[in-house]
Amino acid sequence: MTAYIIRRLFATLPVMAVVTVFVFFLLRLAPGDPAAIIAGDDATAADLEAVRAKLGLNLPIHEQFGLWIWRLAQGDLGVSIFSDLPVTRLIAQRVEPTLALTLSTLFVAVSLAIPVGVIAAWQARKLADRAVMVFAVLGFAIPGFLAAYILIWIFAVKLQLLPVQGYRPIGQGFWPFVEGLILPSIALGVTYMALIARITRASMLEVLSQDYIRTANSKGLATKRVLLLHALKNAAVPIVTVIGIGIALLISGVVITETVFNIPGLGRLTVDAVLKHDYPIVQGLIMVFAAAKVLVNLMIDISYAFLDPRIRY
Repeated sequence: MTAYIIRRLFATLPVMAVVTVFVFFLLRLAPGDPAAIIAGDDATAADLEAVRAKLGLNLPIHEQFGLWIWRLAQGDLGVSIFSDLPVTRLIAQRVEPTLALTLSTLFVAVSLAIPVGVIAAWQARKLADRAVMVFAVLGFAIPGFLAAYILIWIFAVKLQLLPVQGYRPIGQGFWPFVEGLILPSIALGVTYMALIARITRASMLEVLSQDYIRTANSKGLATKRVLLLHALKNAAVPIVTVIGIGIALLISGVVITETVFNIPGLGRLTVDAVLKHDYPIVQGLIMVFAAAKVLVNLMIDISYAFLDPRIRY
């Protein structure tokens, strides 16, 4: 087990190295002069030179890369061009809403999609199964922003049950904190739930057709015991895999969701930074999102060893 975990840890290093090189050259190889884009149309030659000096663009490319790696190793993601604040500080100020939204979406999606997928497989080709497949198709077909506006119109505008927009930290009360996350979590998790439910159904159908499941049923074991202890456990690897893959959907979807619901998280920070051409913030956010994705994949890989011991070797 330890050797397997160590191998997976070392496997993440080349991925992060590639991401680091990509993020560095993202600004340097972009079409046009980054300094001119940042400084604006009315910038003078002195303004352009000041921006280049602030970003280190006036140095040779190898020195820029070495400086970027050195700062990154120290946890320094640079300084915002417009606010003149460290990027790490700006990210730290915005990480709580995004983390809360992501975790709440994961909880809602996984706790609903897996039971629904199991029931669909158990009731294959019956009404429950067809209903789940209709939901899966609609979940993939409806864009996230459209689902968000539909939810706002129904539950916030018409029924007035939930707030339209905004975010309240948990320190201001547990219910206001949860209340502000219900609609964003559902809107962000619709596609995610459809994906998990569909994969759960497919994986469970394959397992339920195995001989040992028929043997368990013939011995008179309770249906709940067969489904949960025998079938779901052996179908868990594909389900866990798609949960990990779905994290990428959450990372990309959080930008749109936070914008629609006016949540001051990393998604909103990304939009603001792109609109202002604040490249240090954009680079820092790409590194944070990439590191989060790599960490989630690492956790998924390690979980394989517990779900199926054969994967350790």
